[in-house]
Amino acid sequence: MSTNEMSYDLVVDKVPYLVKVTPFEFNGETRFYVNINGGENHVFTWDSDVHEIRAIDDEASVLPVGLEEEISRELQALVG
Repeated sequence: MSTNEMSYDLVVDKVPYLVKVTPFEFNGETRFYVNINGGENHVFTWDSDVHEIRAIDDEASVLPVGLEEEISRELQALVG
């Protein structure tokens, strides 16, 4: 586990998730690798069009909307 990695449990629509978040820098901005239940990493970053943190990787479309929103809220709280 990276020293910057954070883990937390979420329950969305009665489904439990183990979420691991690792921040990293890309072009001067903080982005996050987000791993859900040990699966593939997703990349979350600030989206200025919608004014929230959201997933931007190619596989992001498979994330349930409610889960992505909860993760976004958690990440937003981290960056304040």
